Amino acid sequence: MRRTTSVLLSLSVLVAVTGLAVPAAVAAPVAERPTAPAGWEAVDASELARVTDAAEARRAPLAAAEPELLALQSVRNNRYVATEVNYPAPNTGVQRARSAEFGGSWEGFAFRWDEASQTYALRSLANNRYVAVEKNYTGSAQNVLRARSTSVGGWERFVLYYNESLDRYALQSTLNGLFVTMENGYTGSLQYALRARSAEITGSWEEFVLYGIA
Repeated sequence: MRRTTSVLLSLSVLVAVTGLAVPAAVAAPVAERPTAPAGWEAVDASELARVTDAAEARRAPLAAAEPELLALQSVRNNRYVATEVNYPAPNTGVQRARSAEFGGSWEGFAFRWDEASQTYALRSLANNRYVAVEKNYTGSAQNVLRARSTSVGGWERFVLYYNESLDRYALQSTLNGLFVTMENGYTGSLQYALRARSAEITGSWEEFVLYGIA
């Protein structure tokens, strides 16, 4: 198994990306922090920086206000999560684990930690939008993840979990309390889409590897 801490991805194509202002934590109420599943531990900002840091890499420590820049790879299909900025409405910015390799900003995310709520907001480097859970969507797109928000509220908050024995991560939406799943069985434009729809971590469908972007 590839260790999360062993890979650093190139940031050369991301130099021009500019971040949005750090949102206020009081934008919307956030549900009480869920209980961690057995074998999994919630990851705060300092722990995330530690477990994603490559021992052989030389990079300056991030300032406290700066986010971790990361790429997510689905364990289910070994593909990187990308932001579909060219999709037409209503699926513009949908998250899909469809890239065979890390290619740049489409597969990059800034993980912004909020101490007050003990949660993360994920900002796509492809369009500088925060990832939201589309709870009001219906059918197969309900609870799909989309990078479409310019600010952060309950729709954009996630708890990040880490399983040390598996060296894998999982994301749980605080909006509905459900874990993010990669829809490997879908077909069409939403194949490999990410949705917050699992009540528990059942296996590779809900598991991801995180890579630091250098």
